[in-house]
Amino acid sequence: MTKLLVGWLFVIGSLSATAERLKDLASIAGVRSNQLVGYGLVVGLDGTGDKTSQTQFTSQSFMSMLREFGINLPPGINPQLKNVAAVAIHTDLPPFAKPGQKIDITVSSIGNAKSLRGGSLLLTPLKGADGRVYAIAQGNLVVGGLGVEGADGSKITINVPSVGRIPNGATVERAVPSGFNRHNKIILNLNRYDFTSAKRVSDQINQLLGPNIAKAIDGGSIEVTAPLDPSQRVTYMSVLENLEIDPGEAPAKVVINSRTGTIVIGKHVRVSPAAVTHGNLVVTISEDAAVSQPNELGEGDTVVVPQSNLGVEQESNKMFLFKPGVTLNEIVRAVNQVGAAPGDLMAILEALKEVGALRADLVVI
Repeated sequence: MTKLLVGWLFVIGSLSATAERLKDLASIAGVRSNQLVGYGLVVGLDGTGDKTSQTQFTSQSFMSMLREFGINLPPGINPQLKNVAAVAIHTDLPPFAKPGQKIDITVSSIGNAKSLRGGSLLLTPLKGADGRVYAIAQGNLVVGGLGVEGADGSKITINVPSVGRIPNGATVERAVPSGFNRHNKIILNLNRYDFTSAKRVSDQINQLLGPNIAKAIDGGSIEVTAPLDPSQRVTYMSVLENLEIDPGEAPAKVVINSRTGTIVIGKHVRVSPAAVTHGNLVVTISEDAAVSQPNELGEGDTVVVPQSNLGVEQESNKMFLFKPGVTLNEIVRAVNQVGAAPGDLMAILEALKEVGALRADLVVI
């Protein structure tokens, strides 16, 4: 199992860099999605809504909705609703979204509703960070979770029944202004800053369109001259985003997930001269039952006496040596020889980093 795991680490870490499209490496400054959020009511639930005795805001929201339709309840009346739930709605407004277009939304219970299955979201405005309404949401929920509860308190829950989605559940009412056509310059922001990648992108654009069309501002941005006419700019960007770029390789890094035991070693990881030994001390304790019985003439009772057996075993793994400038392939081979499990490999890598022999960033997540 250890050899298989480390072998996969070698395959992942030794993949050579290949050319990628510019659209996969960078995004256009000012072209981004915007988060929208709203508060509303889901109705039509089968007795799984909020307990209004504990969530007063659900009753207040329901009565406010009734007043909008000209229905006023008598003073002191607090409706006990079982089929209504207060919910929060959130979604991302895509760039260039225009009024009338549909977007998906996610609906989450904020009270104590047990399930939103079978419910319908009533008309709800969705606002941006500036407080303005950008979309209107309404529709029937699709809930992947399921919850069942018995009279004795036993229950079964599959996934999360208090969260649902509505495909095309919101209609865009207001477009977000975009700076895409405002200037004769376009800024391309790399998804991962890298000076080598920035230079290669600018060189590739200049080689295609002419000198001084693109210039790298820093390790994460490239400034590109573009036509002001919108139709020409769209065609222009269509050509640029399909350029094949050979990005710079990532820095040497070892990533350890301490919760799952996953270890990923980058291609350029190197090890300075170091000697490593690894061994496990195994202590085994087993309990047996022995019968103590008196002789025929003696007085006493037959009793069961516990008997403990202790065993100690220590692996005799040999010390192995990392030579100067060891490559990833040699690191994997050495670890396989010592037979280290993922947890032990973490300890070895951390110790190598501590003594200064691991020439890479060690990231523990």
